[in-house]
Amino acid sequence: MAKVKKQPRPKAQTPKGFRDYFGAEVVQRTAMLSKIAEVYHRYGFDALESPAVETVEALGKFLPDVDRPNEGVFAWEEDADWLALRYDLTAPLARVYAQHRNDLPNPYRRYAMGPVWRNEKPGPGRFRQFYQCDADTVGTSSVAADAEICAMLADTLEAVGIERGDYVVRVNNRKVLNGVMEVAGVLDPSDPDKFAAERGIVLRAIDKLDRLGMGGVRELLGEGRKDGSGDFTKGAGLSDEQVQIVMGFMEAKRDTGPATVARLMELVQGSETGVTGVNELETMAMLLDAQGYASDRIEIDPSVVRGLGYYTGPVFEAELTFEVTDEKGRPRNFGSVAGGGRYDDLVKRFTGQEVPATGVSIGVDRLLAALHAKGRLDTKAVGPVIVTVMDRDQMAYYQTLVAELRNAGIRAEVYLGNPKNFGNQLKYADNRDSPVAVIAGSDEMANGVVQIKDLILGAQIAQNATVEEWKDRPSQYEVPRAELVAKVREILAGQGV
Repeated sequence: MAKVKKQPRPKAQTPKGFRDYFGAEVVQRTAMLSKIAEVYHRYGFDALESPAVETVEALGKFLPDVDRPNEGVFAWEEDADWLALRYDLTAPLARVYAQHRNDLPNPYRRYAMGPVWRNEKPGPGRFRQFYQCDADTVGTSSVAADAEICAMLADTLEAVGIERGDYVVRVNNRKVLNGVMEVAGVLDPSDPDKFAAERGIVLRAIDKLDRLGMGGVRELLGEGRKDGSGDFTKGAGLSDEQVQIVMGFMEAKRDTGPATVARLMELVQGSETGVTGVNELETMAMLLDAQGYASDRIEIDPSVVRGLGYYTGPVFEAELTFEVTDEKGRPRNFGSVAGGGRYDDLVKRFTGQEVPATGVSIGVDRLLAALHAKGRLDTKAVGPVIVTVMDRDQMAYYQTLVAELRNAGIRAEVYLGNPKNFGNQLKYADNRDSPVAVIAGSDEMANGVVQIKDLILGAQIAQNATVEEWKDRPSQYEVPRAELVAKVREILAGQGV
C-alpha cells in the first residue's frame, strides 16, 4: 500500500510586500487617526466607511502610471464580474456619491480612513498594503472648498504634533500647467488626446524635480535622460523653445505669493484655461490669508503637479521641511506626507454629468514615521498593571482585584500563565512593560492587605543599587485592600503614566 504523503507545514511568514503591526504601532496609529478625525469633524465633515472591495469597473483606471484598470490592483473574477481591493479611498467615494446622491446633502463632505492595496513591486518602506486618511467635498466648484481643504490639512498636521515651521502646504493649479503646455504647443484644447503621451512625460518629469533637479527635468523634457546606472529614459521630445517655456513655469516661484501669481499670469497669456487657473490661485491665496494662513504655512508653488491623471484644478501637497538621516547617514528632507486636489470628472464616469469635487489624502504610515523622527511618539507603550497569582485556587479573588482596577479606568490584567514560578510572573510583567504588579498571597488575604510593587522604580534601584539616594526609596508597598486603586493611581502618577 502506497504511503500517504505527509502534508507539509505552511511557512509562518508574511506575504511579500506586507507586514505585521504590533502593540505600540497600532495604538499610536489609532491615536493619531483619532486626532485627525477630530479636526475633520470640527470642519463639518462626516465619516464614511465603504467596502474594501469594489468592482474593477467602478475603480476605473486612475492608478498612477497604469493604462489598464486591472493592472496594479488585486483583482479576481466572480459571477462574470471582476472585483478588486480598493487602491485608494477616492475612487470608492465617486461610486458612493453616484449611487446615493439623492439621499446625500449637496455639497457632500466626508472623511474616510482605512487600508488600501496596490499590486505593485514592493521595496524598502514600500508596502502593498498601507493606510490612507482622506477628506473630500463633492458637489461644489467653488475654490473656497479647495482653500478649506488646505487650511484643514495645515491644522491637522499641527494637531498630530508637526510644529509650525516644520511643514508647508504647497499649492498649484493644473489649469495653469495646462495653460503653459498650451502656450508651449503640447496641448490642443480642440483635441485633448493630441500630444497626450508627451504631456504624460512632462507631468512625470516635473513631479521628479525634487529628485532629479532642474537639469534632470530639462533632459526628460527633451530627448531623454541617462541615469547613473546607464539606463536611458525616453524624453518628451520637446524643442528647445518648448522646453524653455515649461522650465519658465517651474522657475516661476517668487519670494511672495502675489509675485508668483504675477509671473504665472505672464507665462499663460494666450491661454484662457491658464488665465482661469491663475485667477483661482489668486482667489485661494486671498481666502487663506483672510483666515490667517500665511505663506509660512501654505504657499503657491508651481512645481506641484501631483501624479494622478484625474486632477482638473487646484492641487496641493503637504511637505515636511525638517531634515532626517537616511540609511547611509546622509541628511535628507523628510518630504511629502499628504496630497490632493480637484477632480471634477471622476463622478461623471457614473452619472454622465460633471460633478465638481476636491479632496486630500494623508499617508498615515509616512506621517507616523515623521512623528517618530521628530520624537513626538513614545517608542514603547505602557503595559498593563499585572495582578499576580500566588494561589490558583483563589482566581476569583484575583479577578475581583483586576475588575476594580479596570472599573477605575486603569489598564490591568491577571497573570494567566503557570503561576508556579513567581519569578516568571515578574519576567512576564517586564516583557509587557508593566508599570505595577499587585501581589496577594494567603497572608495578605487573611490580613485584608495587598502588596503593590512599583516595577519602574524597582528596575531603577536594581541598576543603581550602590547609590545612596535609592536606599530610602521603597519600590514595594503594603496597603489595605480598600486602598488598592488609590495607591496604584498614586504610583502611576509618579511615573508620569
